[in-house]
Amino acid sequence: MDYQSSSSSLSLIFEGLRLIPIIHYQIGFICFLIIFIYNFLEFHFIHDLFFTFFRGSPISLTYNPSSHVYHGVASKCRLLHARYMATPWLSSPHVQTTFLNFHGRPPPVDYTREIFHASDGGTFALDWLKSSDVLGDLTYEDDRAPIVIVIPGLTSDSSSAYIKHLAYSTAKRGWNVVVCNHRGLGGVSVTSDCFYNAGWTKDTRDVINRLHHDYPDAPLFAVGTSIGANILVKYLGEDGEDLPIAGAVAICSPWDLLIGSRFICRRTVQKFYDKALTVGLQEYAQLHQTLYSRLADWDGIVKSRTIRDFDNYATRLVGKFETVDAYYRHCSSAQYVTKVSIPLLCISALDDPVCTWEAIPWDECRANKNIVLAVTRNGGHLAFFEGLTGSSLWWVRATNEFLGVLHNSPFMHSQHKNPQHTGPESTVDQGPYVNVSNGMVAAISNNNTLSRDDVVEDPYEKLNDESGETNTEERVLANRSGQISKPVDLTGIIKWLDELLVQNRRSTWMLSYIAVMSTLPLLGIAFYFITRKKKFKKI
Repeated sequence: MDYQSSSSSLSLIFEGLRLIPIIHYQIGFICFLIIFIYNFLEFHFIHDLFFTFFRGSPISLTYNPSSHVYHGVASKCRLLHARYMATPWLSSPHVQTTFLNFHGRPPPVDYTREIFHASDGGTFALDWLKSSDVLGDLTYEDDRAPIVIVIPGLTSDSSSAYIKHLAYSTAKRGWNVVVCNHRGLGGVSVTSDCFYNAGWTKDTRDVINRLHHDYPDAPLFAVGTSIGANILVKYLGEDGEDLPIAGAVAICSPWDLLIGSRFICRRTVQKFYDKALTVGLQEYAQLHQTLYSRLADWDGIVKSRTIRDFDNYATRLVGKFETVDAYYRHCSSAQYVTKVSIPLLCISALDDPVCTWEAIPWDECRANKNIVLAVTRNGGHLAFFEGLTGSSLWWVRATNEFLGVLHNSPFMHSQHKNPQHTGPESTVDQGPYVNVSNGMVAAISNNNTLSRDDVVEDPYEKLNDESGETNTEERVLANRSGQISKPVDLTGIIKWLDELLVQNRRSTWMLSYIAVMSTLPLLGIAFYFITRKKKFKKI
């Protein structure tokens, strides 16, 4: 009897489902598809609309309380103390990053090329964009005009959209720009057995020393992007005060290459970037197949499916590193942060899909009085599009503002010989690395115990502070001692819900989808019974 009753109930349910118009299922599928894409591409349009009302999020600044670089330079930068609002129709880190690489709306730029001959026989291109090229006054030349040296990212050169944005904007304000292309890029062949890698600082050092010799009256500034930022910070840490750079900016640095290697193959969406960058590296290797066939494993390069594969079969062997992890540890700039001795602004985004925020050396940046770390909630990788048209990049404006204020301040660095070091070396734990809570990466200390301090702190709490400044000692001490209590109000509840949605985005949207999809059939059955009530009475 029970079996017959259950069979009858199931047959009624299936009959009801069958009688639901196909359009309802199509609408349900479209809703599911929209929710899936919104979640997969990490859109934040709804957050921008309902939680910030398209005002953007404050910039989180991390610095030493006694930092002269912050108090004398960064504190006067309006953009660093304002909010960043992404272009609404690009309100996704993946859409921003993809749009930048495939289009990016770069301004028209006409470089003047110079071939640089390195001491080891290598050659690479220096692409110049002088202020006279942009402003139109070809008769105007000033040997004292500041020069900005730009170090591009992985497989990028002076033709990349974001490099053109930076070069044009900088030259337009009266400064000269020179893009230091990596070896083998920009249409210049590799003429020695040396290739560039994520920690190759020799070319940067040689170019800067040559420019300082040729233009002794011109202040030199440096800007590194992505891998170029890693190279720049490593160079600054290696040379300390003995360099002719007045100030620098690092944009979207990977910081710790080992953590980055784990991150970029963690999720499905990151694997797309891994594959795309690998293809770019293989195309780079194809241009120089003769050398790679002799110095590396060509068959392995062709079969590479990830960046790690390419580094194993190519970069490691050319650079003579024992293992891939040894290469990553040796070339990571995080271990050099405490040794930086010139004014340095670092800009990163929490939603960067290529260089994870988990690798950002928060404490090291806070300990160094020469560094100001600016972190935004959104921005993608090297994108940071702003305005309704998305025609400009926020980080380009922030970089030029910082360097402009620094140039007009007494805090520009002047070259000094490095004093003999007598104190203990600053150490950065080199691993091994393990995955801990929420899939984040942390390092096990040398005594093989995992403490609370080893887990990367959650930066989303920092960006909830409307002031954007997160390193006040009194606030930290008060929070630890429990002296500060947050009032429970509507604003606090909204922020808590926002944080919950951000940290548990996948489960939240999936639960919403399940609830919607579970309700649609029931509503359809109820609608069917109500409209067919008379018919059932006749039966």
